[in-house]
Amino acid sequence: MPTVKVNSINLYYEIHGDGEPLCLIPGLNNDIADYKKIVQLLSQRYKVIAVDNRGSGRTDKPDIPYSINMMCEDVVELLRHLRIGQAHILGISLGGRIATELVLQHPDKIRSLILVSTYVHRIDPELSSRRLNILLRLSLLRKQRHGALRQRDAARDYDATERLHEINVPTLILHGKKDKFAPYRFAEEMHLDIRNSTLVTFSGGHMFLFLRSEQFVEAIMKFLDGTPH
Repeated sequence: MPTVKVNSINLYYEIHGDGEPLCLIPGLNNDIADYKKIVQLLSQRYKVIAVDNRGSGRTDKPDIPYSINMMCEDVVELLRHLRIGQAHILGISLGGRIATELVLQHPDKIRSLILVSTYVHRIDPELSSRRLNILLRLSLLRKQRHGALRQRDAARDYDATERLHEINVPTLILHGKKDKFAPYRFAEEMHLDIRNSTLVTFSGGHMFLFLRSEQFVEAIMKFLDGTPH
């Protein structure tokens, strides 16, 4: 069970497959195990570096305030530890916010960016208190509470809308048309604001990637096949 000490925590990660490095950053209170099928499919062609964010899975869960920048730097330190100079970054939901901050702070480390079921507006209180908390309660059925709450607060406070124009790497946005947690209109706004971005729409909601894993991975591979090597 590989772990690495980064920013005063023990960060758990797994590596599957060979090829170009592709770093998978999970969503709110998710861990690597939740993406087992997706990792398996992606690892047929890529070296998938999957990480448990601070507060989730087998990574430490300090009961202190988290921030998106803090979780971004956890991933950066992991890539440095693995001596990976550049990687494709796949961020899902909360992981999409972390991935966005990563490309904004460390563009030289990012070969391409894949944003799934995410948006980067500050989460308004009404949405936070209803839909986000419903999602949180569902995920807490089998997971520790305080780490998830710290992740939620970090996600709620993040806003990168005014910086999206700074992203200058090939970007793929994958989004469910009926997403109630990350409304589809925000995916359209990101597509307009990020140069050289592609938006691919799926039927279904926030969790479409689990229901359509093969199509989801196929869209990612098609995109990555077209990125500079």
